Amino acid sequence: MPNPLVRPLDLADEATAASVHRIGRASYAVEADLIGFDGIPALRESLREMRERPLHWLGAVSDDGSIAGFLAWAPEYDAVIGVDRLCVDPAWFRRGIASRLMRHLLTEAFPDRTVEVCTGAANAPAVALYEGLGMVRGADFSPVPDLLMAQFTRPAP
Repeated sequence: MPNPLVRPLDLADEATAASVHRIGRASYAVEADLIGFDGIPALRESLREMRERPLHWLGAVSDDGSIAGFLAWAPEYDAVIGVDRLCVDPAWFRRGIASRLMRHLLTEAFPDRTVEVCTGAANAPAVALYEGLGMVRGADFSPVPDLLMAQFTRPAP
């Protein structure tokens, strides 16, 4: 399969939204297993709830139009870009999709902005990705019992 291209996603399109929802659930199910916590909010989010979130969406889309992965970030209320979710279709794992999406966000979309992202501290692939991109790990925190999260920041240059 050729390398997917990174481009904006329009969740007003039914097929796009359905694909993003399916991929998100599949990806978060894998993370839930990795971190030993199945209370990830996106696992219980309906398609309608996902589409109503005020997020910007970017996807890695293959030649046939299928989505290999996506990331979403919250609107910029200040100088910080907060990555809300980064998900890869399990069929595309270990092919550099998450790395490609994050690199695009860091170098093309927001090269001069601070970018923050969180993941389960026990999610070794995600932790390695963010560290490999040169992001700085902050203090781990527990938003709820039995869940330890790792926070990463790429400060503005």
